[in-house]
Amino acid sequence: MEYILVGDASVGKSSLLVRLTDRRFLANPDPTLGVEFGSKLIRIEDENKTIKLQCWDTAGTETFRSITRSYYRGAAGALLVFDVTSRPSFTNARVWLDDIRAHADPHLTCVLIANKVDLCGNEDANPGNVIGSSRRRQVSTEEAELWAKEEGLLFLEASAKTGYNVDEAFDQAARDILKKIQKGVFDDRGSRVVKSSRPTDPNQMTLDEPARKGACC
Repeated sequence: MEYILVGDASVGKSSLLVRLTDRRFLANPDPTLGVEFGSKLIRIEDENKTIKLQCWDTAGTETFRSITRSYYRGAAGALLVFDVTSRPSFTNARVWLDDIRAHADPHLTCVLIANKVDLCGNEDANPGNVIGSSRRRQVSTEEAELWAKEEGLLFLEASAKTGYNVDEAFDQAARDILKKIQKGVFDDRGSRVVKSSRPTDPNQMTLDEPARKGACC
């Protein structure tokens, strides 16, 4: 399955991807230039399927917008990320969502990720919190969850630093995409969704990835 990670610069998209693929935290990641790539095999036990995720981490600056938009087309899932300690990043999530809907498959599964809950200290009761933080939450769980519901998005709060809900975010998207595949929602008009990696093993699924055009270096 092909995923894209979108959102403002510095909301933690690269850190979420590295936490998923390498099980480590990037304290001071370099800014993403264009796009970066990561992959991960995940197991969906109740579906008895092993799925290969191919994730494209897109730059959060306008400079690379024309490049990153080319990666929207055909993606089956999107993680729309904002920083709970940055009100502007949540406000701008609306712009990113419009961009996704303008350029991605209309049936794409989108998960709104409220990242960096570890920075909220004792204000936050969830397991991702880290005591001793100096930042203050600027977007409440209730507000973000309500907006996600209004827009038909899945929603999770997460922390790339602690790993809280990182796997769950990718798993939830994969489960939703599988349901759409089973219902025949995705068609073959440009969507790179999933195919059987081995004809004899219907439970092993991977991405059907055609050659890209105009990919960044």
